[in-house]
Amino acid sequence: MKNFVLILVLLSVEIGLLVICIIKKAYLQVRSERITANRINSKFIRMYLNQMNQYKFFNFCLLLFITSVMPACKNKQAEAVIKKKEMISCMKVPARFASATDSDKINILSNGDSSNAGMVLIPGGEFMMGGDNNQASADEFPKHKVRVHKFLMDATEVTNAQFKKFVDATGYVTIAERKPNWEELKKSLPPGTAKPDESVLVASSLVFKPTTGPVDLNDYSQWWSWVKGADWKHPQGPGSSIEGKENYPVAHVSWEDAQAYCKWSGKRLPTEAEWEFAARGSLQNQIYSWGNKPINNGNAKMNSWEGEFPYHNLQKDNYFTAAPVKSYQPNGYGLYDMSGNVWEWCSDWYDANYYKTPEAVTDNPKGSSKSFDPDDPYTPKRSLRGGSFLCNDSYCSGYRVARRMKSSPDTGLEHTGFRCVKDI
Repeated sequence: MKNFVLILVLLSVEIGLLVICIIKKAYLQVRSERITANRINSKFIRMYLNQMNQYKFFNFCLLLFITSVMPACKNKQAEAVIKKKEMISCMKVPARFASATDSDKINILSNGDSSNAGMVLIPGGEFMMGGDNNQASADEFPKHKVRVHKFLMDATEVTNAQFKKFVDATGYVTIAERKPNWEELKKSLPPGTAKPDESVLVASSLVFKPTTGPVDLNDYSQWWSWVKGADWKHPQGPGSSIEGKENYPVAHVSWEDAQAYCKWSGKRLPTEAEWEFAARGSLQNQIYSWGNKPINNGNAKMNSWEGEFPYHNLQKDNYFTAAPVKSYQPNGYGLYDMSGNVWEWCSDWYDANYYKTPEAVTDNPKGSSKSFDPDDPYTPKRSLRGGSFLCNDSYCSGYRVARRMKSSPDTGLEHTGFRCVKDI
């Protein structure tokens, strides 16, 4: 009889705690999964251990619960976190009132340089385009066969020194250096958006500001800040400089700025298909530009965020923000920094559903004919690839070769640059 009563008590406790676990899970989902599954369970266990200390009889019940019911709960919570992570990205930024500028058309002429210095041959061929592991987002599927033609690609991201030559030769002024035009800006905002104060409509760009501790990773304003006077010459704002950083990748350049440089240099931006094919470096169905070896195994393979984002960077790669080009080993085609350092603009419109449409041609595709971002349908977006110094496996894993990203073509950020290609 006593054994029967004990069994009933154990079952009652397990059922009760299972119900609490389910309620806890729902509560956490409402709070947008602000803490990871491991931390959730640790906190949950500690709370009940404190309670069980008052009821010694139930210690065994708790142990039984932890070893049986909790693992299933933990797995479900982990799945929820993974699904939620698809919505999180270091490219998402606060609501911006410093984008669209006067649409002055600057007549950019080619510099007449027909050499291919600093470029490498990408032979072309077939590959499977799209996600390679369970970190892949919905816009990376379905994985599909694509053929690209041969082309030339810059071995590195465009550097500060190269961009300076362009600006010196043409007098070009980047979008981050121009005062925004409200009439243009409001076209990409939801109808009825109120005009911000004139003090906000100033030449500026987005600068990364590390936090002092853990924050809600859905609130990008915690680590992105609009800084007046921030631009490619002043990466962190007034008082900062690129002096001594001539071989660092140029940043704070918009898609439109990159296009202007390409026109001057007689080149163009790569398509997403060209970029991904080149990034894979002749490897098939591998996660990274170096293969499948985990990012933290062995020597630093790229410049990324190592540690707890966005407040603690271990800097095993030796850099807190951007690194000089060629700081790490190239991929199989001789391309540097195809993973990490700065995001790279592509020519394509970003369309979250592009891979699922008949428009996703398999022979040298040029991308979608329209932009579609379900998270921000009012703002047209262009595609970016490669990840940046802010990417982390627990956050956006942007350095995966299949990872797609997007941003408005007039946006400049501290971790965004580009490289060029040329037809053969």
